[in-house]
Amino acid sequence: MTTLREINFDGIIGPSHNYAGLSPGNLAATANAGATAHPRAAALQGIAKMRANLALGLVQGVLLPHPRPDHEWLDRLHTNYADADAVMKARALSASAMWAANAATVSPAPDCADGRCHLTVANLMTMPHRSHEAPATLAQLRLAFAHPAFAVHDAIPAPFGDEGAANHMRLATRHDTAGIEIFVYGEAGGRFPARQHVEASRAIARAHRLDAARVLYVQQSEAAIAAGAFHNDVVAVANEGVLFAHEQAFANPNGVYEALRAILPEVAIVEVPAAQVSLDDAIGSYLFNAQLVTPADGGTTLIVPGEARDHPRVWRWLQAHLAGNGPIRRVEVVNVRESMANGGGPACLRLRVVADPATIDPRFLVDTATLDRIAAVVSEHWPESLPAAAIGDPRLIEDITAARRALLSALDLEELA
Repeated sequence: MTTLREINFDGIIGPSHNYAGLSPGNLAATANAGATAHPRAAALQGIAKMRANLALGLVQGVLLPHPRPDHEWLDRLHTNYADADAVMKARALSASAMWAANAATVSPAPDCADGRCHLTVANLMTMPHRSHEAPATLAQLRLAFAHPAFAVHDAIPAPFGDEGAANHMRLATRHDTAGIEIFVYGEAGGRFPARQHVEASRAIARAHRLDAARVLYVQQSEAAIAAGAFHNDVVAVANEGVLFAHEQAFANPNGVYEALRAILPEVAIVEVPAAQVSLDDAIGSYLFNAQLVTPADGGTTLIVPGEARDHPRVWRWLQAHLAGNGPIRRVEVVNVRESMANGGGPACLRLRVVADPATIDPRFLVDTATLDRIAAVVSEHWPESLPAAAIGDPRLIEDITAARRALLSALDLEELA
């Protein structure tokens, strides 16, 4: 008998973590362009978040940093790191694979006609610095999910942009029951690009063999994209029977809610009014880019970044919801400031997979002792600081390469070198 659990696979923040400002539409990333990053602190903050998940009784996994710089990508562009210009160097060095929510779209076995858990790697084609992540992600996912219980699909081809789980939600009575899969796509975003194409979402639903009657394709509001919600998970998040969304997250919110209630009458919809928390408030605090989880004690919990607590209107709304005995029963605060400064909160850092942990390569699952080993490698090998001017430094490249190899060795995953 299999035991399906939701597992959060967090991306370990890589040693090349930097602030190059490569992502138009990501307001935090562009605002901090050129600042000095702190890869060691960033990775240790991510590890602390994983420890907090374990303390809640959640199952925790990891995904590994990609090889950086991406020399194979540069080879295909007929150049090399030494000869590339500053922008191309930064794109090749990007540590953005740390945001595992963009790694893939995941459909649990209860939703799929063949009874397997399906994962489709995201192509991330909209942004050049992310467009070369898919091959390394695919290699990790095919290793971690090699068991016959899984089907791992290659990325959807161009020109249809797919940004993975950041634009996908799932609602179900419980994680191990059949659910509703919600694919959120963009049509236009004013000054910023809409990154998720509906054609990519439809292709993923076909690949995953989903029941069309339990799939919704929902348009993200143009106002949200224009305000800096470059992914849906900046304005909405779902867990089991709870949808937590901003009033302006979707182009037609009432239509979305009606469709959900028709399929899952017991769904609890928590909509935050724009009059109390504006889009700017939500995006600045990353209120919705939170992990909405069901811990061991069963009380739906929202894991928010420290910025949400620091924002008076956002924190006031959260406290009022808790006092009102709403569906979200607890709020936990984590420090992921280094990730936040590059435009990624707690939800960006994790990919949710509902599966039997026994079917997953155990090297990708972590406990406290494993996190201790990872933290020791990070403390010894990750750069303490990475100024923007250091991106082209050959010594930095040597250090980054050695740091990643040390991590792979500590986790017995040298085949990913």
